[in-house]
Amino acid sequence: MQNNTHQGAFLVKPFFFILILWSFTSFRVSAQTAFSFEDFKSLVLKNHPMVKQADLYPRDAETEIMQAKGQFDPKLSSTLDRKALGGSEYYNRWENALKVPVWTGTDLKLGYENRTGKKLLPEESPELLVAGITVPIGQGMIIDARRTTLKQAQLAKTISEAERLKLINKTVLSASKAYWEWWFSYQQLQFIQEGLSLANTRYVATKERAAIGEQAAIDSVEAKITLQDRQVALEQAYVELQNTRLALSNYLWDANENPLELPEGAIPPKIATRKLDEVTLQNLITQAKVQHPEIVKLDVKIKQLGLEEKLRKELLKPQLNFNFNFITKTLNSNYGPEGGISFDNHKMGVEFVMPIFLRKERGKLEQVRIKQLSTGFEYNLAKREVVNDIYAAYNDVKNLERQLSIQQQATSNQELLLKAEQRKFEIGESTLFLINSRESKFIDMKVKVESLRSKYEKALASLAYYSGLSEL
Repeated sequence: MQNNTHQGAFLVKPFFFILILWSFTSFRVSAQTAFSFEDFKSLVLKNHPMVKQADLYPRDAETEIMQAKGQFDPKLSSTLDRKALGGSEYYNRWENALKVPVWTGTDLKLGYENRTGKKLLPEESPELLVAGITVPIGQGMIIDARRTTLKQAQLAKTISEAERLKLINKTVLSASKAYWEWWFSYQQLQFIQEGLSLANTRYVATKERAAIGEQAAIDSVEAKITLQDRQVALEQAYVELQNTRLALSNYLWDANENPLELPEGAIPPKIATRKLDEVTLQNLITQAKVQHPEIVKLDVKIKQLGLEEKLRKELLKPQLNFNFNFITKTLNSNYGPEGGISFDNHKMGVEFVMPIFLRKERGKLEQVRIKQLSTGFEYNLAKREVVNDIYAAYNDVKNLERQLSIQQQATSNQELLLKAEQRKFEIGESTLFLINSRESKFIDMKVKVESLRSKYEKALASLAYYSGLSEL
């Protein structure tokens, strides 16, 4: 009966295993339960602390955007200024304002002023309502610091997504390596157990035949040495399996951040070898040039520096701000020369500031341009390194694919030799030593096939990581 990653005649369905993992922190399962790589990766992506930590990056970026938007929040202000001397009240000045920043750089203002006292200035009104606007005509008309900060924060969200993906990919890569180490350890143990069973059967038979004189007594010694050698190998294989189980358990967590243990009955299913071609390679390279986390991060940094350069150029202009305010004594005032909303009732002004040498502004602009050049160099280097890393990882995959194919053929040939040697032994033309040697070689070669298969899967995981993906 054919076994695959998803089912088998003696295996419990994988999703049942996942439900068990979600329910308990440590347990023992007597029945053998298939634990495929897909099931494992699903648990890692759902519950692993590093994945959950990665999910915090976009949330942190959202808080940066919120802070940047805060520069456009309306602001209420109120001041009270009072002076009294020698029992005489000089003045009480109470001023209130609501300022509303607008995206274009303009500021809107609503104000209420109330003044009382004997020492007020002649031009001061006891009560005044103000509605005004401040418009940047020079510096700040095209771009200003608050708009730049918000745009950069919005771009930074893309960086946070790239950081998130990078951390998830790194976690999946290390988890994949742990899984395939466990997978190989289990396969190795199965072959060594099979070899031990064969050696034990042969030892018992040889011992019984030697006891009745049908076989030389020294053959039983030969058979026992082989048995003991495989017992030692089994002990070592068992320890390796236990250690890889522990390493794999590092990646198993429940939804409440409680560590889980891999059940005793969990076993890796048989797998089919996936093969890649040049078309897949070119697709990976094309995709990585645009979507690889490192490339995305540097691309966004270049865009952020472009915004910074635009701002620094704007700061070379003189500050020229025009403000105009409609004023009225009170809401109930009769419209006329001293009251009501009219162009005759206004207050206006112009502010001009211009540094003579602009050394600070020019220095900042040059510094931004240097950063742009540096980031551009880094961007080009990163693209080259990403492409070469993908090629190198792909070469490893294809090399292991060829090795695996050759090793499988060699193992099949070794099996033919073993069967031929067994037939010769049955007719008295071979020795127990040759049988044991060929059988041990056959077991070693089967173990090597699974070792190469494990390395091949790890190489695929590395190729996915270097391509900026969590899986191929």
